[in-house]
Amino acid sequence: MEALQARGLTALRLILAFTLLTTTLHYAHNVLRAADYPQVEGISVGAAATLVVVAYVLFTAFGAAGYRDYLRGRYWRALAFLMVYSLSGLASLGHFLIAVPRIPAFWFATIYTDLAAALLLWAFVTWAATKLNRVPAAVGSPM
Repeated sequence: MEALQARGLTALRLILAFTLLTTTLHYAHNVLRAADYPQVEGISVGAAATLVVVAYVLFTAFGAAGYRDYLRGRYWRALAFLMVYSLSGLASLGHFLIAVPRIPAFWFATIYTDLAAALLLWAFVTWAATKLNRVPAAVGSPM
């Protein structure tokens, strides 16, 4: 557990800061410039923007809950919340299910930085889970 508090906490803070930055930029652009993104037939631009706001708030709440539980030593619960939060980055790839967005390069890049953030969270959760699953061998037992 010591590794989770020492090295893990610093890594988690960096990953969460990066995730929060990239998703905030990307989701904000989705809301402010919703008409610039490919639209789903039957969903108005206003409704799509509203869905993005709701998704952002929910995903971010899961990230905050994961961080809070990690600080409190509730690691498995924290890791579950962090996995849900990672979906905020994966959801950005959904743009390509409709069509390729015709947006400026910077904003296009945030789709991929969201994906990178999600993968970093997955890597962190995998690392932390392997640390939690280690069971020390009993003294004198054969390995």
